[in-house]
Amino acid sequence: MDFVSGVLMAIGGWLGFGATEIVEAVPEPAAIVEQVIEITGQVTQDVLSTQDSATETTVKESNSEVTETTPMTNTNEQPAMTQNIQTMMVAGGCFWCVEADLEKTPGVLGVVSGYAGGTLDNPTYETYKAAGHREVVEVTYDANQVSFEDILIVTMKTTDPTDDNGTFGDRGDGYSSAFFYETTEQKAIIDSLITEVDANGPYDAPLAIDVEQRPKFWTAEEYHQDYYKGNLLQQAQYRGYRAASGRSRFIEQHWGADTSPSLEWRTEQTNTTNTTTMNKTTYPWTNYVKPDLATLEATMDPLAFRVTQKDGTERAGTSPLDKVWDRGIYVDVLSGEPLYSSRDKFDSGTGWPSFVAPITPDALTEHEDRKLFSVRTETRSAIADNHLGHVFNDGPADRGGLRYCMNGAALRFVPEADMEAEGYGDFLSKL
Repeated sequence: MDFVSGVLMAIGGWLGFGATEIVEAVPEPAAIVEQVIEITGQVTQDVLSTQDSATETTVKESNSEVTETTPMTNTNEQPAMTQNIQTMMVAGGCFWCVEADLEKTPGVLGVVSGYAGGTLDNPTYETYKAAGHREVVEVTYDANQVSFEDILIVTMKTTDPTDDNGTFGDRGDGYSSAFFYETTEQKAIIDSLITEVDANGPYDAPLAIDVEQRPKFWTAEEYHQDYYKGNLLQQAQYRGYRAASGRSRFIEQHWGADTSPSLEWRTEQTNTTNTTTMNKTTYPWTNYVKPDLATLEATMDPLAFRVTQKDGTERAGTSPLDKVWDRGIYVDVLSGEPLYSSRDKFDSGTGWPSFVAPITPDALTEHEDRKLFSVRTETRSAIADNHLGHVFNDGPADRGGLRYCMNGAALRFVPEADMEAEGYGDFLSKL
């Protein structure tokens, strides 16, 4: 990225849009800071210092103050499931973006940016492409929650897997897509997936993903790790880069908002043969039609209406569901669609019901929320489209690192003993 492009992308990120110029590489953050300070005089170290390690995010809603705090030690937390920790390697262009997308996937415990595949030991950002390396990420995941194939699918959905000479504005083999295998079984999974997507997927061209045996992984420089979660300038740089490169537009064009491990055609095929699948003939909530706003306001509890329909936030510590630890599932207060399992609930110490993952990958939709002078990720129920809360990256590290912070007013708890009678028998396996 040249000097002017760096400035434009940083500013574009702050404003929520990208520059029109597509670039190949990005300079180190320190250089970006110096450039923006020199040109605009508007970025100072005081700005950067606001991105500190505070343990509270203050949310003001309807003239009342709501505080979301970082998780505290949980004395009532249910025993964690036995983990099956595995690692794998994938490549999908800029490792900032691949890392950010995979870290949001339930079951992924950590993602590290790095280099692989070249001839040089200890490659650096300045030398890796010349030595034949490419940008990759190493993924650590719990195979009891997410599979090898699931991670391949998320990687494929969040890049351009049809480009054999880079991705978006980044050109050359150093930015090309690749799936790596260690066993013949893993290679068979990769080959089968590529064949399946070529036959059923949304792309106009065949997949151009390199399939290679897993090479040695070299960790990238520290400043590249979790770049999208860095200081304010790094976050702006990341958003501007991602928008200007065309990555976000490409993903939305081909997959909409669904970057989960699910593939639509598989669901359609399963629905024709498996009556236990979440389909309209089996589950009543899939036929749910939301009433108009006036009807909802007249019939709903006022707090539940404000939270779900007006994107409100209940006061911390006011929901009885925050301290419910019985086995069961949490469903949408209107449609009844399953959203969370008691298996994935934990005591975050914030005063809101908190979970490490939704009950199924497609139970929620996620949306960028720029209210309150910050950028957060809002979660909504997939069918009823009700506001539920937000997802944060400060959950239990050993369970994926995510905290789905929910408003209890948007949920209804169904105890295990009542699940069969209420039509949730197929979800008993999720407890």
